[in-house]
Amino acid sequence: MITVNAMGDNCPIPVIKTKKAMQALTGPETIEVLVDNEIAVQNVSKMAASSGGQVSSEKLGDAEFKITIAMEGAPKAEGEEEVACVPDSRSNTVVVVSSDRMGNGNDELGKVLIKGFIFAVTQLDTLPKTMLFYNGGATLTAEGSDSLEDLKSLEAQGVEIMTCGTCLDYYGLKEKLAVGTVTNMYSIVETMANAGKIIKP
Repeated sequence: MITVNAMGDNCPIPVIKTKKAMQALTGPETIEVLVDNEIAVQNVSKMAASSGGQVSSEKLGDAEFKITIAMEGAPKAEGEEEVACVPDSRSNTVVVVSSDRMGNGNDELGKVLIKGFIFAVTQLDTLPKTMLFYNGGATLTAEGSDSLEDLKSLEAQGVEIMTCGTCLDYYGLKEKLAVGTVTNMYSIVETMANAGKIIKP
């Protein structure tokens, strides 16, 4: 395991430090990169993925993120790419999830579909700015949810995960929230009103 400490570094330094660590590899290795802002997570992740790395990220705390890169070896030299500092890869899109299942019909199928939907959000080239969870959707951000890993990855990349506090109380999940923050109906309405686009499964 190789650790790259880029805490306190501004772009493009985290990307450059990570790239140097990758180029120094002589065989399969895992690199952990520590950064203190979401933009660095996005830029390092994009560079590492384009160099053949298997990338995941998680939020460790306020202004503390860890990017894990699994490499088979040093990236192939195909000319030096310019290190770009992308301001923010999130759009002003809000994803609204109001149920723990997707669509009407078979409930078990609906649960499979909502899990697939959240995973698909992680694969978007442009991530949403915010994801709102209310009513049955509130269970997806609590302990025991099959989507926690995907939601934590989205949060680490800067997507704001917000869950209705009244809904968590209703389902007895207030103490079991495992990702994101608690919000209220005013903030939900305000977020939706200011959205450039709303996606609802």
